Amino acid sequence: MIYNIKSEHLLPITIDQAWDFFSSAKNLSKITPPEMSFVIKTDLADREVYEGLLIDYIVKPILGIPLPWRTEIYKVDKPNLFADRQLRGPYKMWEHTHFFEATDNGVLVKDNVNYELPLGFLGDIAHVLFVKKKVESIFKYREQALNRLFPKQEI
Repeated sequence: MIYNIKSEHLLPITIDQAWDFFSSAKNLSKITPPEMSFVIKTDLADREVYEGLLIDYIVKPILGIPLPWRTEIYKVDKPNLFADRQLRGPYKMWEHTHFFEATDNGVLVKDNVNYELPLGFLGDIAHVLFVKKKVESIFKYREQALNRLFPKQEI
């Protein structure tokens, strides 16, 4: 079964600032929960994303067990969106599209993730028992981290 999670967050920054932050994979660790021990293995040399970019990570999503994760950036429309998909990792399928929409109050950052777990019905049971909550908690942490990184300005 394919699951979906969507997230929206308004940040008090410009669309170009949002693009610069989110299109640098090095910033992922700043918005990923520390207990996941997220480490980028690919030398990115501060490059922004481009179609075909492969990024290797080590992540500990469950029980502190380190797992390799490789993603490919497969779509880029600067500064409006980019999309990545898992080529190797803990999911049977993971596709994440990052959208950026300029507004009068900043930029609306939207995430749309489609994912599928391995192991058939056992994966579906795991989703109900803990994976769904884990994925939701990652995005909740991300929202809190973004609020700390980009605080709303008082007028």
